[in-house]
Amino acid sequence: MGFKMTFLLSYKYRLLLLFTLCLSVVGWATSNYFVGAIQEIPKAGFMANFNKVLVWGKEETLTNETSPRKADLSSCPSQSPYLRGQSKLIFKPNLTLEDVQAENPQVHGGRYHPEECKAAQRVAIVIPHRNRERHLMYLLEHLHPFLQRQQLEYGIYVIHQAGSKMFNRAKLLNVGYLEALKDENWDCFIFHDVDLVPENDLNLYKCEKQPKHLVVGRNSTGYRLRYSGYFGGVTALSREQFFKVNGFSNNYWGWGGEDDDLRLRVELQRMKIIRPLPYIGKYTMIFHTRDRGNEVNRGRMKLLHQVSRVWRKDGLSSCSYKLLSVIYNPLYINITVDFWSDP
Repeated sequence: MGFKMTFLLSYKYRLLLLFTLCLSVVGWATSNYFVGAIQEIPKAGFMANFNKVLVWGKEETLTNETSPRKADLSSCPSQSPYLRGQSKLIFKPNLTLEDVQAENPQVHGGRYHPEECKAAQRVAIVIPHRNRERHLMYLLEHLHPFLQRQQLEYGIYVIHQAGSKMFNRAKLLNVGYLEALKDENWDCFIFHDVDLVPENDLNLYKCEKQPKHLVVGRNSTGYRLRYSGYFGGVTALSREQFFKVNGFSNNYWGWGGEDDDLRLRVELQRMKIIRPLPYIGKYTMIFHTRDRGNEVNRGRMKLLHQVSRVWRKDGLSSCSYKLLSVIYNPLYINITVDFWSDP
């Protein structure tokens, strides 16, 4: 009886030992299989799948625009708390671009966006340029902090005309619109002369339901409107408004006429020009003499009489140019072009 009991226990023990050994072998094999499988997954492919989410049966990829950090930002207030109103402008004779860059550490490649909130509009500032380096430096010194206090997301595009042909401000502004849209789907465009510096940051650089003229007065005119219907210097049009009027005419070589042409295009589309209050829309014009190659356009009145007939085919739709370079400087994007057609 004792022998049988010993044998029975020994048999059960051996079965238990065999079962435990089998489990160990199966566990070892399974472990090696899964480890090997994980090691074979490419890291890039794994991260790509990790960034995908399933939303109501559709697979969507998270982008930087929908990242939690940006998605959590609330909209910027309708009026920024950083506005100061009227400021006294000082133009330092020994100012350098390096000085301006040091004062604007958050501007990169000519672009800026507020960190604390989501801007209401994305604004492109388009500046036509030739041989005005010091004016440009003064404008950048004051314009960058001015725009940042307004909590705007913005980019500054300086459109430089190369060559010796007569200056064509209007065509350069068309180029700025077309080239800036290759960077970003901007909501608003501010067409800005290089020699006009805003004095009051309550003059908001954003677009409205109607085209906006920002220069109500300047120091050189006693802060009065130059003439009734004046629509020059600094103007704001939304992406859709500027496209609707087919931009500026390309045919104004030399000084004068192109702003009145744009005003007529706006009026033909039954849009109304709006302006800020006179004490807000104040600018300082940096003194300069008439540039060589930008003499008065003596044919401008003839061109103005043709606007209603030609605006559909003369403008953005017919703007031809030779793109020479696009350089992302720290404070602005410099776009250099040349024009084939003679004035």
